[in-house]
Amino acid sequence: MASIQVHNSLRPGGPVPFIPREEGKVSWYACGPTTYDLSHLGHARNYVSTDIIRRILMHHFGFKVQFVMNYTDVDDKIILKARRKRLLDLEKEKPYTPEQIRDLVFKAFTAYAKSNLPLLQHDDSSPLDENNYQEKRGAAYGAVLAGGTLSGEGRPSDSEAKAKMHINNVDSAAQSLKNGAGFDGAEEVLLPYLDSLYKETIDTSDQTMFTDLTQAMEKAFNDDMIALNVLPPDAVTRVTEYVPQIVSFVETIIQKGFAYEANGSVYFDIAAFEKAGNTYARLRPESKNDKALQEEGEGSLSKDAGGKKRSGDFALWKKSKPGEPYWPSPWGAGRPGWHIECSVMASDKLGEQMDVHSGGIDLAFPHHDNELAQSEAFFHQCDKGEHTWVNYFLHMGHLSISGSKMSKSLKNFQTIQDALATTYTARNMRIVFLMGRWNDGVEISPDMRKQADSWETTVDNFFTNIKAKLSESGNPVDGIKDLSLTEGPAKGLLDELEQAKKDLNAALSNSFDTPSAMQVIVRLVRDANVYMNDRSVETNLQVVEAIARWVTKIVGIFGLDAGAQAPYDGLGWASAGAEANVDPQTAIKPYAAVYSAVKKEVQDLGLTESPIQSLLAQQIPEAEFSELEKAGERDVEKLALPYLRATSRLRDELRSLVSTVTLEPKTKQAVLALSDRIRDYDLTDLGVQLDDQVDKPSLIKFVPAAKLIAAREEKAALLAEKARQKEEARKAKEKAEAEKWAKAKVPPQNLFKDDAKYQEFDADGVPTKLADGNEVPKSQAKKLKKEWEKHKKLHEEYLAKFGSA
Repeated sequence: MASIQVHNSLRPGGPVPFIPREEGKVSWYACGPTTYDLSHLGHARNYVSTDIIRRILMHHFGFKVQFVMNYTDVDDKIILKARRKRLLDLEKEKPYTPEQIRDLVFKAFTAYAKSNLPLLQHDDSSPLDENNYQEKRGAAYGAVLAGGTLSGEGRPSDSEAKAKMHINNVDSAAQSLKNGAGFDGAEEVLLPYLDSLYKETIDTSDQTMFTDLTQAMEKAFNDDMIALNVLPPDAVTRVTEYVPQIVSFVETIIQKGFAYEANGSVYFDIAAFEKAGNTYARLRPESKNDKALQEEGEGSLSKDAGGKKRSGDFALWKKSKPGEPYWPSPWGAGRPGWHIECSVMASDKLGEQMDVHSGGIDLAFPHHDNELAQSEAFFHQCDKGEHTWVNYFLHMGHLSISGSKMSKSLKNFQTIQDALATTYTARNMRIVFLMGRWNDGVEISPDMRKQADSWETTVDNFFTNIKAKLSESGNPVDGIKDLSLTEGPAKGLLDELEQAKKDLNAALSNSFDTPSAMQVIVRLVRDANVYMNDRSVETNLQVVEAIARWVTKIVGIFGLDAGAQAPYDGLGWASAGAEANVDPQTAIKPYAAVYSAVKKEVQDLGLTESPIQSLLAQQIPEAEFSELEKAGERDVEKLALPYLRATSRLRDELRSLVSTVTLEPKTKQAVLALSDRIRDYDLTDLGVQLDDQVDKPSLIKFVPAAKLIAAREEKAALLAEKARQKEEARKAKEKAEAEKWAKAKVPPQNLFKDDAKYQEFDADGVPTKLADGNEVPKSQAKKLKKEWEKHKKLHEEYLAKFGSA
């Protein structure tokens, strides 16, 4: 197998050799989502980057990868969201008066502000209400809203993002109170308030309130992954399906002396674990005593849990409180801790040791460190030293927005669904992630988006052009022969292809360095474009095709083509219709209809010239299509080519007639209009672009119809704007001309007579005295005389042009 180096979080520093336990095989467990809300771009960053590495291992290096992923469907966040939603639904069903609803919302408003925005009451000048809220908000958090920090120092981070989230929630509630909108707009402040009042009243013996949420969010996540072309896991696990195994796992850890029961909960004993010669917090030793991270790892429903020997000890099993789901256990009704689930499920699927464990970098501590500790405790044998549960930990860098981690809890995110509907395509998003290292943090900038767009456009145009040229040459586009060139530009380009293969392999062997790999691809494509555009040499299409097929393979491996399947031996992006079950007759109907309509219109023009008549008689695209259909062809682009070539030839002949034959003006106009319409509308609407060539048939290119239509509309808008500016310029010129002659109509002796600045004039009407009786200064008099002489000349032009004034 290839020599691969990889960044391993268990071995800080540079990349280390990647040596799986079994040659040619990789066992891999990935932390999946907590299914309580829609997934966002931060999740896309994690799972798409993971998918890219998985595809590289499988389809470039040839490993057989066993990939397991979990769904966390028991968690404090799930409990809170599901329970609060149920409580709000119940509250809305109560027969409240408008006044009672307003009172409830106001109490929730003030409670939320006190808990989450304490600076609003910092001055204690007056009780907070919806009327003074804006003023208090500006005084307390104005700097944060303007892009500053809470402390007044440094750059904004998660704390500021969290403050802005709470401000948005209180903004909405204050507006709701002002408008008398009842519950509408106040949901986010009502949810925690109602939970504080009624959480213990909820009957959780029926867990459907939780499973309804988790199942809906799991489906939404799966839909997102399909949309992003992320390969499905080989195996999926869920916490709710593993509770008995979790209980047994925890019992074993207790028996080995690494955990203890306290008040119905079970905690991992870090001190005992370390005393036995094990290492705790191997991923993030510097965070070992970080109380904020420890509390976050325990969950918001587990604060102030009593019975711990030490504050850093973490829950393996939590005693369920009223309002929480529960399962039976030797320690009473409870539920699994967060970290234990992955230890149990990963070990069940992959055994006591795995090659790779992955997840977002924010999970390193405490989640992954606690996973390692409890798993190594479970498999610990006194006489064998520390157990190695994971050989390689891969942590995906997180995605930032304005300096803060993109996060569900901070609500500073764009969902994947929204991003794909408004901002990105799946391919474009994946390119953005490929252009950054998988283990580095990413803050998406306009420049990064431009680079990704440029890369995609370059490769896209290359595929389109080479397919068009191969089609034009009659090449069947079904593979390449053995290339054996000895000299010339084509040989040089072939050498560049071989070097690119080596460079790309080196990049991917260096900890899956996709930014370098992307540069290798685009450099080769640009070199191929330069070669194809060099008119001093005849293009060797076989060499260019070889490059196109290699690039096709690599973009397929990277997951950039949702329609492609390994081993990615096609050419260009896979045709959307290239499926085994496509009906050829149905697929070509639009293309056949365009040809039929164009043929009839050409016949109706009544052109008698022999070339056009011969073409009309000889072209039988139906026969060519029939042969393709019989041969089993299912690629819509290939099936459509007979009709598109026939249509393009008719148009080429029409254009030739205009330049070589004398036509009646009306006929010539009709021919040109039909030629333009075929190119700009008939074929554009089918996703076909015609590139006119000098003394050669037009090139037929398949381009997404939406892209062509957008370009057409943009061109039309530019022409319309140009026409508007031209018309405005014409009107402005006419107005200036009218104003010029209106002024010229005035006799020179009357030019200054109505100007209040002057009171006396000479015989020609030039001012001699100012309104205050003083003589006009010499310098000013000189200027006035020049102006008078200029006007006298203009007036004479007026008289010559229009007659008497």
